Amino acid sequence: MPEPVQPPVERRRRVLSTLDAGGFLRWAAVARSSFASARAEIDALNVFPVPDGDTGTNLYLTLDAALDAARTAISRDIPIGSVTMPSLQVMCREMSRAMLLTARGNSGVILSQLFRGFAEHVVDTGSESLDGAGLAGAFARADHLAWRAVTEPKEGTILSVSRAVATVLRARADAQPGMPLADAISLAASTAAEALERTPSQLPALARAGVVDAGGAGYLLLIEALARVIQGQPPQADDDPLRRHLGWSRPVVPARGHAAASGDDGGEGPAYEVMYLLSDSDEERVGVLRARLASVGDSLLIVGAEGTWNVHVHVDDPGAAIEAGVEAGRPHRIVVTHFGDQIRHAPDPAALAVVACAAGEGIAEVFRAAGATVVMSGPGRRASAGQVLEAIRASGAGQVIVLPNDGDTEMAAQAAARAAVEGGQQVRVVRSRTAVQGIAALAVFDAQTDLETNAEAMTEASAATRHGAVTISRKEALTSAGVCHVGDVLGVVQGDFAIIGSDLYDVAGQVVEMLLGDDGELLTVISGDDAPADLASAVVAAARIRRRDLEVTFIHGMQPLYPLLLGVE
Repeated sequence: MPEPVQPPVERRRRVLSTLDAGGFLRWAAVARSSFASARAEIDALNVFPVPDGDTGTNLYLTLDAALDAARTAISRDIPIGSVTMPSLQVMCREMSRAMLLTARGNSGVILSQLFRGFAEHVVDTGSESLDGAGLAGAFARADHLAWRAVTEPKEGTILSVSRAVATVLRARADAQPGMPLADAISLAASTAAEALERTPSQLPALARAGVVDAGGAGYLLLIEALARVIQGQPPQADDDPLRRHLGWSRPVVPARGHAAASGDDGGEGPAYEVMYLLSDSDEERVGVLRARLASVGDSLLIVGAEGTWNVHVHVDDPGAAIEAGVEAGRPHRIVVTHFGDQIRHAPDPAALAVVACAAGEGIAEVFRAAGATVVMSGPGRRASAGQVLEAIRASGAGQVIVLPNDGDTEMAAQAAARAAVEGGQQVRVVRSRTAVQGIAALAVFDAQTDLETNAEAMTEASAATRHGAVTISRKEALTSAGVCHVGDVLGVVQGDFAIIGSDLYDVAGQVVEMLLGDDGELLTVISGDDAPADLASAVVAAARIRRRDLEVTFIHGMQPLYPLLLGVE
């Protein structure tokens, strides 16, 4: 008789008593997911200081890029193969440094200062973990730096929500020194929600638009993300960030493009947003820059650490803002946005575009020639979800097909696609795991056909392309073909190490022979940066001894690590 079915055992939640480096990293990852999911909803709330509709996007892209940059920086200091988690101090310090460099827009800069204050508390107190009182102290320092960063802080913004949380937590920690961490974050979440509800009564622009503050909504998501981590709660149907947040906006929200007020008096603000990083300067010159920009613009934020400052200001004359930066030091990564263009230039719903990832400049040129928007992505520098999302939005199309062209980039592409869909674009990710599959897929793209038909045809073309590669082993490892040693030539067939040899030409020939089989008709050969000049032609000449009618496409892809990428259709 079959064994009786046992009732499922409810998974016991692991509630954290302290927040350590692992918890901090999970918090950042969960918050990034929340920002991605709610990005479009937060953008729609954005009427102050100008109705530019990008607060949610800036929060997401700032944290997404910072998390990737911090992980890269931390991994450089950890021996290969180590499973040791860096300390909370290192984790916070690297996140704070990365956030300063990746901050986008008003909201991104303020978010960077919240993380900087949190990090300063951890480093100054020498903490390796935070309990309830420690969390209160970290949020208090974060709030202090955020308020200090804004030249003219206003109630009814993210600052009000941050101040409410910091004040309540500090008071509770003083009254209850042993306050549990879970109680602290529950109090923070409820306080943030209440403070966010009050923002329309504090800022007339929000009341007129019938919305809560966009930055404050982002802060609430940040607190809710930490609550899920501390309380050991996986996203559920009733707290998933994809849900619509009741009470954030009312049906009276004006249509996009309506001249919502940028200040309390109902007047419109400056026409341009200017952002840049400033180096080769000092506190005195930055002070002069701050005074000069305050006299010509508003929404001024200048924050810095370790010799680099992030400058953000809204002005009518962007040239003057940049010139002031030149006089103060060396401005770089300059971004100028015209608010009118930002509001009007929504994606064309009828337009269809392709975004393709490329590991080398030669491959990128092939995709660009076919009309695709290119994101550089390859071993050692794979594109983040934020970079792919930027390319999707930059395409200007309401319908977009994404070719990740790398198995390790596929998840980032899927995450970017989900975020873009939340913003109103239709996006399909074609499963292309290598450049040759992406090229085959793009070859059947038809701009005159609809999105779904193209996605289906491109997926079939990608799947029908057998792919291979040749590379050099950089360490000893066990592969499907046996044990390889440093310097061995490895032949890859359909994503699996199938050949181990010592001669580059011989292994490449074997890979081509396996890919061709009995029915291969078209061979695509993509040579890499470090490939011998005659490698591709020698491999093709050997293949044509057996297959004289073989059609061949040569591409100098300039990709790293792989002397040859090969595809057969």
